[in-house]
Amino acid sequence: MQRPLILKLGGSLISHLPEIIPILQHTRRPVLIVPGGGPFADLVRKYHNDNESSHWMALAAMEEYGWYIGGHGIPVTDCLAVPDCTLVYLPYKCMRSIDPLPHSWDVSSDTIAAWIADRVGLDLVLLKSVDGVRIRGSLVKEITEPVSCEELDPCFIPFVLGHRVRATVINGLYIERIKGVLAGRPVLGTTIYTTF
Repeated sequence: MQRPLILKLGGSLISHLPEIIPILQHTRRPVLIVPGGGPFADLVRKYHNDNESSHWMALAAMEEYGWYIGGHGIPVTDCLAVPDCTLVYLPYKCMRSIDPLPHSWDVSSDTIAAWIADRVGLDLVLLKSVDGVRIRGSLVKEITEPVSCEELDPCFIPFVLGHRVRATVINGLYIERIKGVLAGRPVLGTTIYTTF
């Protein structure tokens, strides 16, 4: 069996869950799903408050999306551990207890997922509605040093490089890419990792 994986399921894919969930339910690879914020976090942005309260509201939005994913048949957990099956992780309680990241919109569910991957020592896949990271308009296959991009929050790349988390960004709109990454096959996307 392949090594377990942390998989951040972006909120932009919420309307595609009926196609994505069966793939995650039937994979033989244990997956801990970290929910994005999706439309729930969009409401937090719309009614912007101070950074402190917005941070916790956005984490609560991740919980809401997590419960929504769970309602499609994947069990939920708030226990942060290496999974032995596919589970949806509800991060609020852990993040509230440890509070490891800055309270800023520079930290999104992407960096929270990276922190989770670092905490349990697993690779991270981010399912988004983009093909990967583009630098100066071109899709890049690998990132091994800090760069700015629009596809990830500003804290994400420095965090994964600094903590030696191997992260891959793929487009979750393509089911074959999801199947491929779960099987350990190379797929179109961007992998972010440190070479030292």
